[in-house]
Amino acid sequence: MRGSSNFIAVFALVLCAIASPCLAQQTTEGIDRLYVLECGHGTAPDQGRFAPGYNDGKPFDLSDNCYLIRHARGDFLWGTGIADKFLTLPGGVPSYGGRPNWIVTKGLAKQLEQLDVKPSAIRYVGITNSHIDHIGNLGLFTAATLLLQRSEWEFAANRPFVEGMLDDARLRTDMPTMQLNGDYDVFGDGTVMIIATPSVTPGNQSLLVKLPKSGAILLSGDVVHFQYGWDHQIVPGNVWNKEKTAASFKRLSDIIAQSGAQLWIEHDKAQSDTRKFAPDYYD
Repeated sequence: MRGSSNFIAVFALVLCAIASPCLAQQTTEGIDRLYVLECGHGTAPDQGRFAPGYNDGKPFDLSDNCYLIRHARGDFLWGTGIADKFLTLPGGVPSYGGRPNWIVTKGLAKQLEQLDVKPSAIRYVGITNSHIDHIGNLGLFTAATLLLQRSEWEFAANRPFVEGMLDDARLRTDMPTMQLNGDYDVFGDGTVMIIATPSVTPGNQSLLVKLPKSGAILLSGDVVHFQYGWDHQIVPGNVWNKEKTAASFKRLSDIIAQSGAQLWIEHDKAQSDTRKFAPDYYD
């Protein structure tokens, strides 16, 4: 009986090595959990700016979340939100050029502290793009490597100063940086994939996370800002390149079809309100 059991076990391992369902299970090894962190919220003056023809001229509310991913090979932080220094300013980040008026009420550093995670322990930081709502606290993570597209690095370096723009809207260039050229497998095991999705900026990125129990989650980046825009495939009016943004819509759709991923739209407040926030988590 013991010999038969050993044979069955070995046979199962061989099958697992060649069968795609087993390989799918293996892709979740190493990843532990995902925390949702509240990194700001805001109000933009014109929803039509983000979906032309829909609620033109009407203000709407946005969320701005960050995501901490615990992995056996290190911690990965997706987005650093609005700078914590705006906690002390009741009016938050003033709106300019049709952009949102961002408010901070919790602070990223405090939320990490509550999880007993030191900023110095973060191995990688990935950002959707170099806009103020994604880069605000980069200075906290001096030991981390920043992951962004080379095209975004160049875009941020060459972006002209806009009157009313705050220094916090400028990308830090004094931290270790890996400039990517397309998609990137962060830990080499398929569980955390940066997806190049040019849209509002040339180096905009999305993120595909494969959790052991919750399954695949696709964080949309700034390709789209709320569910109506996604459902009707409306290219925002403020994008860097409309054709490439339309292609990024298609890319996200294909990933969802292939992986069965849930689409978490970056700034959709209605979606955000349904999320479990830290210290709760997705595993």
